[in-house]
Amino acid sequence: MITAIVLIQTAAERLTEAAQEIADLEGVTEVYSCAGDVDLIAILRVGDHEQIADIVPGRINKVPGVLDTDTHIAFRSYSRQDTEAAFSIGMEVD
Repeated sequence: MITAIVLIQTAAERLTEAAQEIADLEGVTEVYSCAGDVDLIAILRVGDHEQIADIVPGRINKVPGVLDTDTHIAFRSYSRQDTEAAFSIGMEVD
């Protein structure tokens, strides 16, 4: 599974509609509106890089109100939950 993080700039008047249209795309698992340098952050989880090439320029960039995207592909995931799970393998907790 490949995870991509897409930073998205939108026209202010289309932010809500663009967010929902992007969230409805196959391969997009989450969309966050946020403060800061970008308007939306979309998380993609797909089987291969070709799907990212289809989703970002082929679909997200064509959503009305999307002005710009910046895509980042994740190599590895780190989280407290993953670490705790790794250390608890084989241990019984009563």
